[in-house]
Amino acid sequence: MPGDAAAAIIPGSMRPALIIAASLAATLIQASAAEVVIGVAAPLSGPSAMLGEQVRQGAEAAAQAVGAKIEIADDACTSEGGKAAAQAFVAAKAVIVTGFLCTEAIEAALPILKQAGIAVVATGVRTNSLTDRRAKTGWPVVRFAPRADDEVEAAASILGRAWRGELFAIVDDGTIYSRELAEGLRLSFEQSGLKAAFIDTLRPQLDNQIGLAGRLRKSGATHVFVAGDRPDVAILGRDAAQIGYQVTIAGGEVLRAASEGVDLAPGTLMIGLPEWSEIADPAVVARLRDGKVEPDGYVLPAYASVEIAAQATKAAAASGSDILSALGGQEFSTVLGPVGFNDQGDRTDNPYRLYRYEGGAFIEVDQQ
Repeated sequence: MPGDAAAAIIPGSMRPALIIAASLAATLIQASAAEVVIGVAAPLSGPSAMLGEQVRQGAEAAAQAVGAKIEIADDACTSEGGKAAAQAFVAAKAVIVTGFLCTEAIEAALPILKQAGIAVVATGVRTNSLTDRRAKTGWPVVRFAPRADDEVEAAASILGRAWRGELFAIVDDGTIYSRELAEGLRLSFEQSGLKAAFIDTLRPQLDNQIGLAGRLRKSGATHVFVAGDRPDVAILGRDAAQIGYQVTIAGGEVLRAASEGVDLAPGTLMIGLPEWSEIADPAVVARLRDGKVEPDGYVLPAYASVEIAAQATKAAAASGSDILSALGGQEFSTVLGPVGFNDQGDRTDNPYRLYRYEGGAFIEVDQQ
C-alpha cells in the first residue's frame, strides 16, 4: 500500500506516535549491523562541571563493564549545550542517550533526539513536566531520577502511617521549595483524614529557635515535620531539648547536608534518597574504588542509566521492537537494584526511604 494511502487510514491523533515508533525502530535496525553507540550528556563545563564529571566516570565504568561504546557530550546545563549535545549524538549515530542533569538542557535536546528517533534515559532531571507532557510532546524519554513530587508522596505515605493518631505540626522556612513540600504534605495528609494540629513558618538562619519550640509545645504537637535546612532543624531540636519539650522532628532530604556547628538531635527522622554506595552492588563499588573513582553523587546513577540503556537496546533488537517500547516493557537489573518504568516514563518505584539520625549518621528504618 503506498505511503500516502496508508497514512490516510491512520487517525491523525495516532500518526505522531507511529512515526516516532517507526523512527526509533529504524534507528535500531541501522545500528544493528555496527557497534551500538550510547550517548551520555553531562555538564562538563560551567558551575555543574563537578557533577558532570561524576556522570562521565560512572558512564565510562558501566560502558566498560557491559561492553558498550559511548559518546560523551557536554550539555553545560544550558539550552544551547543541550542542543549541541543532541546534534553530536545524531552525528555519532547513537541509538539511545543517557545523562542530563538539568531541565534546560534536556528540553532543548529532546526535539532533536525525537526527530532522529533516539530514546533517552534521563539520569538526574526531576521536573515533573518532563514526563507529564510526554503524551503531548511525544518525547521519547524515561527517567531514572525520582519525580519532583516523589519526596512529598513518600513523606505523606510513610509518616501518614506512623503518625496516625498523633498530634503533629507542619513547619516551613518560607522558601518556595519548603512551602511546596509543606503544603503538599498537608494536602496529602488531609486527603487521608489527617489534620495538622499546628502550622507555622520558621525564620531561617537564626541563632536559636526557642520561640518556635515554645509555640510547638503550646500546640500540644508531639511530632513535627520541618520543611527547612539542616542547620535550622538542628537548632530547633537543640532548643526543644533545652526547654524540656519532647518532640519527634522529621524533615526532607536536605537534612543529609553536611553538619554546620549544631548537630541534629538524635532520633531526627528524614525522608530521603539512599546513599547510593550503601545499596549498590559491592563488587561494582569495589571496582570503582580500585580504579580511583569514589562512588559519590551521580556516579552510580549514571552507571545504572548506561546499564538500562544497554539492556533496552538488546531487548529491542531481540524482539524487533523500538527502544522506547523496550524501556517500558520490562524491569532492568542495575547496580542499584531493579528499576522499571511506567507508561508515562517515570520509575515504577518511589526510591525515597525513611531514616533515623543515630550516632552521627542516618540509619534506614525498616518499614516492614
